[in-house]
Amino acid sequence: MRRGRLLIAAIVAVISLISYYSLRQENPFTHEVQHISMDPEQEIALGLQMAPQMAQEMGGEDDDATIRRVVEQIGSRVVAQGGASQTPYQFQFHALADPQTVNAFALPGGQIFVTHGLLARLENEAQLAGVLAHEVGHVVARHSAEQISKSELAQGLVGAAGIAGSGDYDSGQHSAQVAALVAQMMQLRYGRQDEIQADTLGVRMMAGAGYDPRAMIELMRILEQASGGGGQPEFMSTHPDPGNRRQVIEAAIHRNFPEGVPSHLTLGTSFASGSSEPEPQASTAP
Repeated sequence: MRRGRLLIAAIVAVISLISYYSLRQENPFTHEVQHISMDPEQEIALGLQMAPQMAQEMGGEDDDATIRRVVEQIGSRVVAQGGASQTPYQFQFHALADPQTVNAFALPGGQIFVTHGLLARLENEAQLAGVLAHEVGHVVARHSAEQISKSELAQGLVGAAGIAGSGDYDSGQHSAQVAALVAQMMQLRYGRQDEIQADTLGVRMMAGAGYDPRAMIELMRILEQASGGGGQPEFMSTHPDPGNRRQVIEAAIHRNFPEGVPSHLTLGTSFASGSSEPEPQASTAP
């Protein structure tokens, strides 16, 4: 019986691995080969399906029409001038009402959200462009679709571990828990890599939209202040420590502009009292 369970577990594991590694798609934006089962149309449909619930969980759309308009305008500029408009994704930008959560996130296919809690801490257009460009980077790099495929692989391997140890309840439970922890660590590691890639793409796209990418370095300072200098250790977080991300951003800026950031790139309009409402008289945007 034990040998039979191990054989079945091995078959389940092999099928899971073959299913995952046989999925190969080249990303035209990053030129990477990725293991993804979804096509862009499925990503778009999934994001549209998830968007209302995600917005509801963070207080719904912000009541301030000015804030919503600023987020939409800057996001659209990043997409149009940063290169993402050449992808099949349908980008929509949402300002959410949650005043406590300091966060921004992207769903598959181009639904992008930023909370009032983060918007209220930003100082200028360029910082907001950096936030939105980072999230656009997640979409065009297909990170969500990639994570879904990795999750399916992890579920298959956890199931195989459970089958292998099912003859002994305690042993089976322990095997499944260990396998689940390993799968979680694998996904967290890839999550950190995704964040770094999104930062790197964000530098390129916000600069393409006319914004000074050094604003992303100041954005890391804002995120550090928002966390109170604490938070989870980097190893256990899908978002790398802002200090380490600062180094990644600085390196990306140097690669894109080895002779220095061009003077025509701007911080854009300043936000009044950090409220994300623009002060037109302070605008330096082209």
